[in-house]
Amino acid sequence: MAQTIMVVDDSNAIRQSVTFILRENGYETMDAFDGQNGLDKLKDHKVDLIITDVNMPNMDGIAMIRELRQTDIHKFTPILVLTTESQSSIMQEGKGAGATGWIVKPFTNEKLIATIKKVIG
Repeated sequence: MAQTIMVVDDSNAIRQSVTFILRENGYETMDAFDGQNGLDKLKDHKVDLIITDVNMPNMDGIAMIRELRQTDIHKFTPILVLTTESQSSIMQEGKGAGATGWIVKPFTNEKLIATIKKVIG
């Protein structure tokens, strides 16, 4: 059975391109346009991995990660943060919230898939 990955980003173009790459590589996908939308969709769905942007309206990626880490269903789900920010303070905040790792934009398809394989095999 294919692994399912949730992509959370307020940019439609990013969501579509990441989703396309994932599907090309045999993953099932779900997507959400911000942290709150992601939380709502993940309430009843167990996924194998969550990829989230940091800066989004309504609820940012860090706040969403904090919320997810308090749920039984997603306490241990790997979460990768998509970010253009190479600032260590944001990375520390993400790690503190429970992020598993980072993908810095812009990224290549190969780098994205290699990082996912490292995290969920």
